[in-house]
Amino acid sequence: MEIRYLTKEESNRIREEEFLALEPQDRLIAFLELSRRVNRLFPTKNTFEERTKGNFILIKKK
Repeated sequence: MEIRYLTKEESNRIREEEFLALEPQDRLIAFLELSRRVNRLFPTKNTFEERTKGNFILIKKK
C-alpha cells in the first residue's frame, strides 16, 4: 500500500487520469462496482422491486 500526501485537486486529477486510462468496457465495470459498493454502504428502505418498477434492467450472464 502506498500513502500519498496530495491536495484534493491533485488527488482528483490522478484518479480521473487513472480512470480514463482504462478501456471503455473496464470503465463501465468500475462504475458498476462503485455503484454496488455505494448501495451497500447507504441502503434504501425501498425494496429492489419498488426501486426498479418500470425500469429497463440488464442482467449479467454468469
